[in-house]
Amino acid sequence: MAGANAAPVIIKRKKVIQGGGHHGGAWKVAYADFVTAMMAFFMLMWLLNATTEKQRKGLADYFNPTIPMNRVSGGGDGAFGGDSVFSEQTMTQSGTGAANREPTEEAQARGDSAGGEASEQAQQAEIEKLLSARAGESMTMERALRHVVTRITDEGLVIEIFDLPDVALFEGDSDQPRQVLRDIAGLLADTLALTLNRIAVNGHVRSYPITLIDNPVWDLSAARAQRMRDLVETAGLPSARMQRIVGYADRKPVTPDPMAVRNNRLEVVLLRKDR
Repeated sequence: MAGANAAPVIIKRKKVIQGGGHHGGAWKVAYADFVTAMMAFFMLMWLLNATTEKQRKGLADYFNPTIPMNRVSGGGDGAFGGDSVFSEQTMTQSGTGAANREPTEEAQARGDSAGGEASEQAQQAEIEKLLSARAGESMTMERALRHVVTRITDEGLVIEIFDLPDVALFEGDSDQPRQVLRDIAGLLADTLALTLNRIAVNGHVRSYPITLIDNPVWDLSAARAQRMRDLVETAGLPSARMQRIVGYADRKPVTPDPMAVRNNRLEVVLLRKDR
C-alpha cells in the first residue's frame, strides 16, 4: 500500500513561559513607597513652615522622650526603685551617695540638692509656665512673648530674646531699646526673682556687609547686652546676681544666613551652680 511508506507526522509542543508573571507588579510597590516618602517629605516641609520655633521644639521633644532608667531590680513602687532623684543620703540599693554635711564628687551625688539635669528641666518648665500665665494677661504681653524661647545648655537655662522680621527689639542699629524689650525685661525681672541662680547676659547681632569700613558688631553686641542688664536691674532684679556680660558679635549665628535678623538676639542665662 502507498500509505505504508508515508513519512510520519511529528508534532512539537513548546512550553511557553510568560516572563514577569511572578514579579510583574514589583514596580507598583516601589512607586507606592516613593509616593509615600514624597508625601512625608512635603508634610515635613509644611510643618517647618507653618509652626513656630517653640512648637517645633515641642515636636522634637515628643519624639525624643526622656525615660528614667533603673539599674537596680528592687521593690520600689516608683520609676527610680523607691529612691528620690533629689536624694542626697547614701542608699543601700543605689551604691555611693552623699550626705548634705559630707558631699562627694561622685557622679551619683554631689551634695547638691538641685538635682542636676532634672532640676534644670523642672526649672525650665516652671519658668515657661509663669511666662505663659503672664501672656494671658494682655495682648501686649502675648505679642512680647513671641520674641522669647527657652532651652537648656551646658551653661544652664537660657532665655533667648530675638528680633522678629516685623518687630525689632532695638531702634535700628543701636542699643536703644523699644517698648517691647522693656516689657520683656520687666517680665523677666519678676520671673527670675523666684530663682537664686547667678545670671549671665549674652549679646549677639547679625552679620553686616564686609564692605563696611567700620563694622559695628563687637561694640553693638556688647552694648545691647549691657542695656539688657540695665533694664532687668531697673525692673527690680538685684545687681549682685549678675555674673558676667558678654558681646559675641556675629560669631554664633543661629540661621544659615548670618545676615538674617533672627541673629539679633539676647540671651539671659540662669547659670548652673558650678559655673
